[in-house]
Amino acid sequence: MLKRVRLLGFGAALSACSGAAPPPPPPVDVTVVNLAPQPATVTLEYVARTEAYNTVEIRPRTGGLLEKQFAKEGAVVRAGQPLFRIDPQSYEQALAQARAASAQARSALQQAQRDQARIAPLSKVDAASQQELDAVVARVEAGKAAVDAATAAERTAELNLGYTNVTSPIAGVLGRAQVRDGALVTAYQTLLTTVYATDPMYINYSISEQRLLELQKVRGAAVNNKFKDPPVFHIVLADGSVYPHAGTLDFVDAAVDPRTGTLPVRLTVPNPENLLRAGQFARVVVDAQKLTEALLLPQRAVQEAQGRNFVWIAAPDNHAQRRDVVMGPRVGDQWLVVSGLNAGDKVVVDGAQKLRSGSILKPSPLIPAASPAGSEGTPG
Repeated sequence: MLKRVRLLGFGAALSACSGAAPPPPPPVDVTVVNLAPQPATVTLEYVARTEAYNTVEIRPRTGGLLEKQFAKEGAVVRAGQPLFRIDPQSYEQALAQARAASAQARSALQQAQRDQARIAPLSKVDAASQQELDAVVARVEAGKAAVDAATAAERTAELNLGYTNVTSPIAGVLGRAQVRDGALVTAYQTLLTTVYATDPMYINYSISEQRLLELQKVRGAAVNNKFKDPPVFHIVLADGSVYPHAGTLDFVDAAVDPRTGTLPVRLTVPNPENLLRAGQFARVVVDAQKLTEALLLPQRAVQEAQGRNFVWIAAPDNHAQRRDVVMGPRVGDQWLVVSGLNAGDKVVVDGAQKLRSGSILKPSPLIPAASPAGSEGTPG
């Protein structure tokens, strides 16, 4: 009987224990950032391509066999520097013949003028007929025309001989030679090489109509290819390095391309070190807007659900609260807060995946990592 009473007492004790409230969950370890206004620069980024300031295709003005190439491919050449020479022998002979013909024409003219000087006085005293005078006058006029034609032929021969020396019309960098010594070239047709004027350089890119309107609201309308408050144009090369010289706005097209909805824009940038080459890809980073009191969040602190952005904040009593936010442009690895948060809010950055509304938090401050200022301006 005593044993039965002990069993009943033990069962009652178990029943009492099973009806007790469960212990609360442990606090969730999270890292938080305390929002504080800070200066920030909102930038826009575009894919661009470099273009030589001037490009000249070198073609011969006369034909023949290419005798020699003077300048080395890729070398810097000056205006008027010899680049190629075409075999001049046939043109030297043509010039000699033209000079001989010119001398013969001048001699014939001089003889006709002497005949005119003798016959003209005789005609006045009827010692020579009018027909003889007219004939000698005609020979003088024909001699003058022959001298003019011979002089023109001589000048043409001189030009053709001079054209056998192909020179650079501009200063720049010599491109790859398209023909080699001994090749037959045709006047005005054969491409010998190309000279690129690379200092300064053009930077071409396209801006959307919406972006242009946004930029004009901040910087003022572009008049004569100049903004009222011109932005700073940074050039980022393919390896991620920032080009040491800033670009200057040179040209904004007058019309938007209806096929793409973009507007061509061109910058000029100094290139004294010849770091830039024609046809390179680059990125143009434009300082679109400078903010003095911006609220910035690490991008990983912002979550998305059903097309809306939200964050978790630590309430004063260390309970988790969900807050819908509207985000603006990205600034480096951070995101500009447009609305939904205020200065002083503690926003959860790490550990938000385990949170629910009302979760007890164990916050610790986020240790900022050193990172370069970003340049992405795509709206969030």
